[in-house]
Amino acid sequence: MLSHPSPSFGLRRDGAQVSLVVVHYTAMESAAAALERLCDPAAEVSAHYLIGEDGTLFSLVAEDTRAWHAGAGAWGGIQDVNSHSIGIELANDGASPFPEAQMAALEGLLDGVMGRHGIAPARVIAHSDMAPGRKIDPGPRFDWRRLALGGRAIWPAPSKPGAVFEDLARFGYTLEAGEAAVLAAFRARFRPGATGPLVDMDAALAADLAARFGVDPGGVTS
Repeated sequence: MLSHPSPSFGLRRDGAQVSLVVVHYTAMESAAAALERLCDPAAEVSAHYLIGEDGTLFSLVAEDTRAWHAGAGAWGGIQDVNSHSIGIELANDGASPFPEAQMAALEGLLDGVMGRHGIAPARVIAHSDMAPGRKIDPGPRFDWRRLALGGRAIWPAPSKPGAVFEDLARFGYTLEAGEAAVLAAFRARFRPGATGPLVDMDAALAADLAARFGVDPGGVTS
């Protein structure tokens, strides 16, 4: 791990404890370009970690402080996601596959972060999960199933369909962005490539997410 401190961070607010990991992609041409931006005080953005395409791991912000990676959005009743999360940026242009070396480095990093903070696999989320309609990263090419198979994320199985958007809200999605945006974010993660109107498979997977991993949308899980 290489230390490359970013000046863009602050205190976690109101005594917030880390309970989430948010995975991003940089949407830039290289890790070097992303590193420059994440450490530029004028940009006012950062993350706790950046992982290059070759698996090089950069530590930018200490885990006990609040990096500026998530922006506006919410997850499972948490409004200030930055104060409750560790942000991990993956150097990726937004269209390319994620290389094996990068995925392996991410898995190793997640093992450490989740162990240190007692984070359950269901609390490792996409940037698009907590900001539907505003963010699309890490996108449909990111291998969430691989993380789930290793116990570093979750993957649903079809269950008896219910009220799909109520179930997605119970899982953690905010509905403020509108149903179309939430459906797109859910599909990007759990049904990559799916398009068109809502179908039974969407509802069946949403029901399983709510039943096995749901939280109270009005509460804050720390």
